[in-house]
Amino acid sequence: MDKFEEMSLLLQGGKRRDLTARVQQELAEGTTAKEILEKSLIPGMEVVGVKFKNDEIFVPQVLVAAKAMNEVLAILRPILTNSGVEPLGKVVICTVKGDLHDIGKNIVRIMLEGTGFTVIDLGVDVSSEMVINAVKEHHPDIVCLSALLTTTMEYDRVIINDLIKEGLRDSVKVMVGGAPVTQKFADEIGADSYTPDAASCSAAAKALLGK
Repeated sequence: MDKFEEMSLLLQGGKRRDLTARVQQELAEGTTAKEILEKSLIPGMEVVGVKFKNDEIFVPQVLVAAKAMNEVLAILRPILTNSGVEPLGKVVICTVKGDLHDIGKNIVRIMLEGTGFTVIDLGVDVSSEMVINAVKEHHPDIVCLSALLTTTMEYDRVIINDLIKEGLRDSVKVMVGGAPVTQKFADEIGADSYTPDAASCSAAAKALLGK
């Protein structure tokens, strides 16, 4: 087993202290942040995503791995930025107005960050105005909308319509997801992509941007 696979396994197991120490050791010994991200962390989170999708692991295990990922990304992000490594793209993500569920959104955020996207997380119960302002401020490539209730998923339509009214719709791709959301609904409201689970989101985001 090589060093990259070892770090990947530490991430998958959510062993954040061991992973952080190992990453710092590798950096000190000359392994680049880009290598660690691309050869250990991204493959590790992809495994976590596949296992989650296949019901081999569940939300608690994903969140533990996500916490480990967050800690390591906090170390690597400034190094990657200073070394001129470009992110795959920029994403604004939120749970829409009236909906306070955030576990699914948080897992999607971690999957996207782990794949190499810069993610601006607006939180939960997010209004259309907040999304519009974030698009104007951050100029993202993608807007991800999460809704976990049948009563709130209609707000996806409101946000897309407001993006159109503001003349911003052509500048961003819109991805939608959440338990009640379907491909049919996504097509109906004019979204660019629908993913049935967090594990599929990164691949769909990369496909939207031709990565």
